[in-house]
Amino acid sequence: MPRMPQLQWDLFCRVVDNFGDVGVCWRLAADLAARGERVRLWVDDARALAWMAPGGAAGVELQAWPDAEDDTRPVGDVVVEAFGCELPPAVLVRIAEKAAEAPRKPVWINLEYLSAEGYVERSHRLRSPQMHGPARGFSKWFFYPGFTAATGGLLREPELMAQREAFDRDAWLAAHRIAPQPGEQLASLFCYQVPSVEALLGCLDHAGHERTLLLVPGTAPPLPALPPSVRVQSLPYLTQPDFDRLLWACDLNFVRGEDSLVRALWAGRPFIWQIYPQHDGVHELKLQAFLDRFDASPDIRAAWRAWNGLQAAPVAGPDRTSWQAQCLIWRKALLAQTDLASQLLSFVAESL
Repeated sequence: MPRMPQLQWDLFCRVVDNFGDVGVCWRLAADLAARGERVRLWVDDARALAWMAPGGAAGVELQAWPDAEDDTRPVGDVVVEAFGCELPPAVLVRIAEKAAEAPRKPVWINLEYLSAEGYVERSHRLRSPQMHGPARGFSKWFFYPGFTAATGGLLREPELMAQREAFDRDAWLAAHRIAPQPGEQLASLFCYQVPSVEALLGCLDHAGHERTLLLVPGTAPPLPALPPSVRVQSLPYLTQPDFDRLLWACDLNFVRGEDSLVRALWAGRPFIWQIYPQHDGVHELKLQAFLDRFDASPDIRAAWRAWNGLQAAPVAGPDRTSWQAQCLIWRKALLAQTDLASQLLSFVAESL
């Protein structure tokens, strides 16, 4: 099939909190641009990009959200509304105008949050006709990232796994002034809070490693008192590529939110995910759906639930050998699926 001509993408993102939204959107924008697309990323709070992507990315143009209200600016070939952020009215007007006047209608996509729940497969690629407002008569499409072939897949840059294979752990650690002592395992801690010190210590307990160097990037939540066997080293906020390599370098990773979950899956190391807590308890259902989707073993389920404050911590964490094996099985299954950016490009090619 001949390659589609280069397209202009407008990707809209509002930062809710914790900068996870802009983290996902930046990775997507940079991935699309690396494949030859032109991307304008409209964001209402770009502060986190100063450390996530200090060098920017070729082909990605960062735009301030208020400037989208300028009704003289043309709209791109593809408009991505990330995480239900609601497009500015002026953008809706321009979508409708371009749809009516241009030979090629813009493709309007609502990129949703990642979930393992069953509704994702049912809702993926559904059309949503607009019955009211400036874009009345036009349609947007729901696009759901996910963990099965019936979803939009996960963000995975084409060269990521080759980089993972070629990773020089010792050189990366030395460059970041991380010096584990003999017999000391490495663990990363990136969390909203520490809900259970017992769950933390249970997972760190690993035969063959009596001591742990706990690496904490960015602004750390308050840490509880830890035993002398656990040494803590604070790290600065890391760029996205360096955060990936932190996960590759560690023997165990504690991650939080959507972007870090996906990067922990690609790392292929034992990990525990802290899901974003919601006041109505919906996060428990989402966590359970992920554990069910991957048929997690009982000891992994118990560790994950305890870390998320959903049950008492077990006496010990999961067996590290079987835990490692399960993470590699999960990764292998996900690598067999088409990645998110590739699926978006295919969908747009079908829709234009």
